[in-house]
Amino acid sequence: MSTSGAVAAWLRARSPEPPSQLLARMEMLVTGAEASGPPADTLLDVAESAMVTLLRDGCLTRESALELLAVDALVTYAFEAATDEPDALDARTKGALARIAALADAYRA
Repeated sequence: MSTSGAVAAWLRARSPEPPSQLLARMEMLVTGAEASGPPADTLLDVAESAMVTLLRDGCLTRESALELLAVDALVTYAFEAATDEPDALDARTKGALARIAALADAYRA
């Protein structure tokens, strides 16, 4: 199984299970993504990439709702996965917050 396949399997194993459409969208985003290490890092990388695409393409329509929910869920699951490495949680949290905040840089006046 590829690393992205392992991350998709990890998502499917969550309890309670996410709604089927949301799970399918998250799996689609994760599948084929280049794994960057632990699941927490891969999930955050995928969420960031999806958010960059949403911001570039515009995310002000109702059609973007599932994509926005998937990004939100991937970040949430990234932090759930991060609890597997509690010693790295503080650094991972600071790094994630900086990456998320940096997404707004292109939109500052």
